[in-house]
Amino acid sequence: MTKFSDLYLAEPLQKALAAKGYEVPTPIQAQAIPPLLDGRDLCGIAQTGTGKTAAFALPSLHRLAASPRPRPPGGCRMLVLAPTRELASQIAESFVEYGKFMRLSVATVFGGVPIGKQIRQMGSGVDILVATPGRLLDLIDQRALSLKNVEIFVLDEADQMLDLGFIHALKRIDQLLPAKRQSLFFSATMPKAIAELGDRFLTDPIKVAVAPQATTAERVEQFAILCNQTEKAALLIMKIRSEPIDRALVFSRTKHGADKVVKHLKASGIGAEAIHGNKSQPQRERALGQFRSGEIKILVATDIAARGIDVGGVSHVFNFELPNVSEQYVHRIGRTARAGASGIAIAFVADDEKAYLRSIEKLTRIKMEMLPLPDNFLAEKAKLPKPAPSAPGDERRSDRGAPRRHDGPGAPSGEKRRFAPRRSGSVGAHKGAVRKVGGR
Repeated sequence: MTKFSDLYLAEPLQKALAAKGYEVPTPIQAQAIPPLLDGRDLCGIAQTGTGKTAAFALPSLHRLAASPRPRPPGGCRMLVLAPTRELASQIAESFVEYGKFMRLSVATVFGGVPIGKQIRQMGSGVDILVATPGRLLDLIDQRALSLKNVEIFVLDEADQMLDLGFIHALKRIDQLLPAKRQSLFFSATMPKAIAELGDRFLTDPIKVAVAPQATTAERVEQFAILCNQTEKAALLIMKIRSEPIDRALVFSRTKHGADKVVKHLKASGIGAEAIHGNKSQPQRERALGQFRSGEIKILVATDIAARGIDVGGVSHVFNFELPNVSEQYVHRIGRTARAGASGIAIAFVADDEKAYLRSIEKLTRIKMEMLPLPDNFLAEKAKLPKPAPSAPGDERRSDRGAPRRHDGPGAPSGEKRRFAPRRSGSVGAHKGAVRKVGGR
């Protein structure tokens, strides 16, 4: 059995791994780290939760420390692109933890926070930059950032990048990167469009796959319930009350739908919060913090957050609405059954979603077990309290002052972007800031 000590990683990395109690690498780490240490490009197919962040963070930190160079003013030595703010924050935190005995700096840039502060912080340069594509291009357009000194480039969650409409941004970023670089490309699925994108970024890559394409987590029990759309809120409340839930994620297809689900849950005395693109960054981080701490057990999310939520102990995933992109289902239920645990995924399927269900079952090659509606469903549904009606303008007020977001679909390349200045509060030790890892 391979151990981290067999991979010839630098002593400071071995020390950090030992401090975290890590001895044996996951399959993708064992396969990816040796060729990456040799400087090879890599194309990795891996589901979320397989340990791929360490698979690229550890060899990259090793290579950067082995060839120390001054941080390029207004630039970075390593660039990691992530599709969502939450995932960018988590990746950066991993770099901080693994590199805490090294003298390397880490910064994050993404939308939802003031850009002026990020412009000033990038002035002196950084070793490792983790970014979402939209804000990265904002900084480049304002001549606050150059990619000409990038030695290592990582594109993480490539398939979600395409789902979110980032293809034009990625093609533009590719043109701004130096031709001589090491490139790493990770995706949970590899349809033709993703493979073509990989060909654009990679040169003679090593290919690593740790699970069959589009497979779902092996330890997730998957169920479906046929119901009307108007019955879903009551069905969710009843299932939450009847299931032994540690933490549960509920996925809605729309932002408005997510907020509506939360109102129904709260009206029935179930603590819940929503996380989606219309929420400001402090609101999103506060909701995640409450979910992580156990203050609330139910988090309602749209797909923008599906791969950015890395919280242990998620026992259930409810697909309140099925995704119209079948691959997204894989990412949703990948939030449970992590770190050796088991999990349960329950999909609520309305008549107009049956085609989505068939597509998901075809992709995953798994037939979901059909469950009936709960006993006395209509009578119990009639007893549930109705949420208070929203006052006119409530939704507009709830997001007033939040910057216009472009880290998602519908932001064409070259679009003029505006950000309303606002104070975001403390939302993480490294968010938007340059952090030194190790040193004095």
